[in-house]
Formats: sequence, structure tokens, C-alpha cells
Amino acid sequence: MPNIKPISDLRNYTEVLKEVDVSSRVYLTRNGHGEYGILTMKEIDELDRLKSSYTLFSNLQKAEERAQREGWINAEDLEKELGVSQS
Repeated sequence: MPNIKPISDLRNYTEVLKEVDVSSRVYLTRNGHGEYGILTMKEIDELDRLKSSYTLFSNLQKAEERAQREGWINAEDLEKELGVSQS
């Protein structure tokens, strides 16, 4: 069950923050409409990790699709393109 409170409850923010838990976010409303959410740092870190993983996966998928269309480059050609050698 979501924990929804009016933003005016932040006048007593210590009581509001006591209700925030990994499994229990607190949502704040302004004029009866959802405006903010309070999360724990653990939840924020997890969301950031998931977002980064999704972005990486999405970029890898796009790169693979492009390589399938345009062809792959072999290691020797890549080294030449980058100006490095495997000596």
C-alpha cells in the first residue's frame, strides 16, 4: 500500500522520514496531486545500477545490429584504425 502524504507533513520531516524504508516509499502530494517521492539511498543506487545496465545493453544491441548490417571489423583493421599495435 503506497504511503501518500501531503507535502505540508514535511513540517515534521523526522516523522515522515521514519516511514521511509527500502520496501516503503513515501509519496508527497501538492494540491492533491503526486509531486515527489522519497526513497532510500539504497533504492536510488539500485535504480541507477539498473538504468546503467539498461543503457549499456541497449547500446550493445544497437552496435550489434549495426555490425550485422554494415559488417564486422577484424582485430588487425581495428588496430590500424586506432593507431595501436599488438607488439
